[in-house]
Amino acid sequence: MIFVPPAFVGDAVMEAAEAGIELAVIITEGAPVKDMQMAKAYATKHNMKTIGPNCPGIITAEECKIGIMPGMIFKKGNVGLISKSGTLTYEGANQVVKEGFGITTAVGIGGDPIIGLSYKQILPMFEADPETEAIVMIGEIGGDLEIQAAKLIKEQITKPVVAFIAGQTAPKGKTMGHAGAIVSGTAGTAAEKMAALEAVGVKVVVSPAEIGKAVAEVLAKK
Repeated sequence: MIFVPPAFVGDAVMEAAEAGIELAVIITEGAPVKDMQMAKAYATKHNMKTIGPNCPGIITAEECKIGIMPGMIFKKGNVGLISKSGTLTYEGANQVVKEGFGITTAVGIGGDPIIGLSYKQILPMFEADPETEAIVMIGEIGGDLEIQAAKLIKEQITKPVVAFIAGQTAPKGKTMGHAGAIVSGTAGTAAEKMAALEAVGVKVVVSPAEIGKAVAEVLAKK
């Protein structure tokens, strides 16, 4: 787990990769973009996967945690969770647990402009996991990772997916919280992402408070 000041994140990632570490979880927020571009390429060259930066980490409920999330929220169950937001990772898990289900693994992928593992890599992992019966995907405004995820869901994912996109009322051109959460023109809006996900059969909710009930609904249809 990498938890150093932003200016040192790139070097820390490359040092871990050179040491043969297979997975680095980067908690730090605000790592310089150029540093992360170089570090990500270096990690890939050395076959090291990265999660983050600007993330809460990864947890397999009641088994293992690499990160800073409150473990007591994550009860073992049958729902996989992927989220850009740390706080919404916790809220999403809590909503699922309150409905009587639980979490297989939750991954906070981070909200910085350059991140490691994303929806495209993690969704197929949940698809292949026999313990995961449904997937919760939490995104936000900015970038096109959720659009890419929608295309992948259409082509590869057979398990039901519930999604929430944060930033539905965010003004254009203004960074909201995360460095990657910025809308430019008509690209990267919550509406665009919600429409793309709905078009491929994802159950999209307009509030995080609806995540648990939506999970119950899609699992009842299986």
